[in-house]
Amino acid sequence: MSRSVSIEMPEWTVEFLETIPCEIKLIEDRMRLVLELARKNVLYKTGGPFAAAVFEAESGALISIGVNRVENSYCSCAHAEFMAISLAQQLLKDYDLGRKGRMKHQLVVNWRPCTMCFGSVLWSGIRSLVIAGHGDELEEITGFDEGPICENWREELKIRGIELIIDVLRNEAIDGFKEFAASGNTVYNSRQG
Repeated sequence: MSRSVSIEMPEWTVEFLETIPCEIKLIEDRMRLVLELARKNVLYKTGGPFAAAVFEAESGALISIGVNRVENSYCSCAHAEFMAISLAQQLLKDYDLGRKGRMKHQLVVNWRPCTMCFGSVLWSGIRSLVIAGHGDELEEITGFDEGPICENWREELKIRGIELIIDVLRNEAIDGFKEFAASGNTVYNSRQG
């Protein structure tokens, strides 16, 4: 029986990270990075059309990136948000990215997190969540099952002191989902057969 789990980012991310500035000041540029990561993940067939990145909110310092690794890792938990948050926590050697005295961290994602990832946002210590959009478009276009999200999800973030910034490059994100749908890549929902 295995006693550990190891999930790696795809090889192409190593070279890609060398082309990215250490700090990205504008939120729109942070989202552009995330959208490009999602696009490349589909293009290279290394996962689904999802990406995320953790930044220091004020400075724009890039802490970590994440792309969806479900199929390649045989792990249904290997979503982009989990990857980015986990890598940031490992790098900073702290499970609480919102610990008192720590810089405010921001998670940028190319759509509203699914049910599972929404929980990880709440528990990670992230203090700011930036999303390209929310709503049914993702599921309608791609066929992914994002799970049930509580109606008051925005309020739940606010209660926990998590800033929410919505609709950053929404149309570009939707275009990415349409590209995925046209790619013929696997929609890896469970219980399909």
